[in-house]
Amino acid sequence: MTEERYRHEIAHLARVELHTPNPDGTLWFFKDLLGMYETKREGQSVYLRGYEDPYQWSLKVTEGPEARMDHAALRTSSPEALERRIASLREGNLDGAWSDGEFGYGKTYEFDTPDGHKMALLWEVEKYQAPPQLQSKILSRASKKPLQGLPVKRIDHLNLLAREVTPVKESFERHLGMKTHERVVDGDIETGAWMSSSLLSHDVAVMRDARGARGRLHHVAFYYGVQQHTIDAAEMFRDYGIPIEAGPDRHGITQSSFLYVFEPGGNRIELFGDPGFLVLEPDFETRTWTMDQIDTGTAIGGTNLPAETYFTYGTPPIAPIPDIIPR
Repeated sequence: MTEERYRHEIAHLARVELHTPNPDGTLWFFKDLLGMYETKREGQSVYLRGYEDPYQWSLKVTEGPEARMDHAALRTSSPEALERRIASLREGNLDGAWSDGEFGYGKTYEFDTPDGHKMALLWEVEKYQAPPQLQSKILSRASKKPLQGLPVKRIDHLNLLAREVTPVKESFERHLGMKTHERVVDGDIETGAWMSSSLLSHDVAVMRDARGARGRLHHVAFYYGVQQHTIDAAEMFRDYGIPIEAGPDRHGITQSSFLYVFEPGGNRIELFGDPGFLVLEPDFETRTWTMDQIDTGTAIGGTNLPAETYFTYGTPPIAPIPDIIPR
């Protein structure tokens, strides 16, 4: 089997666990404002899902001393694909370990990226079965659209910060079969890469950490599917005191509509209004953006992504922490 045939062996981002020093505020944000359903509580953790998420949970919120990502898990396209991806990781000296015990998921292979982010691969999942009162008449929808908040449909993608983008990008390409659809360069240095193994513009992105740190999270994105919802969400967040970092606007990179906010625990969350461009060409060639094009790349509509936060702030946070970040 050629490497090209490995490209679709990662199906999608299945779940992310976030830590928060303000669990009550974080849960209020995701449940009351974003309309996510709670499926279980266990210890210091609460499991949540969007109304079109297919599994028992896509977001785990855990109380902790600082905002950060605990881990993110990608589901493979088959059990055999899982074994092949693990074999590739091991051949590349990215050793990991098996775990089994997360609610709603089976055995999971945990490993670290070259920059230290905690990632996992899995195949076995428990599909969500809605109770009668939440069963949707839309057969392709896992549960009814909530009547609370401005509900997100599902988890969408992950954006990581790294001291060096290229080693992480090349690892995802080589061992997970992802293709880099777009990237940003500053001279000879890669400062960003947007990768996917599906038709989506990206499942995982990596950006250079301007603070020189390793293994941090930039944001987790949740999908609305309608651009207008990012505008409606901005009004909701203004009314309820959620700090808006940037947007609503549309990126040139990915062509997707965006809104960035900070949830009460301090993690950056992106509300993704639409999927952006879909990569239908099997021979799509990577687009490379340069720094003289970055204004269009970051925001077509003219929004300025604030340099004091967008290119420097990640979780876990590093002092000094900008005033806009919830404490």
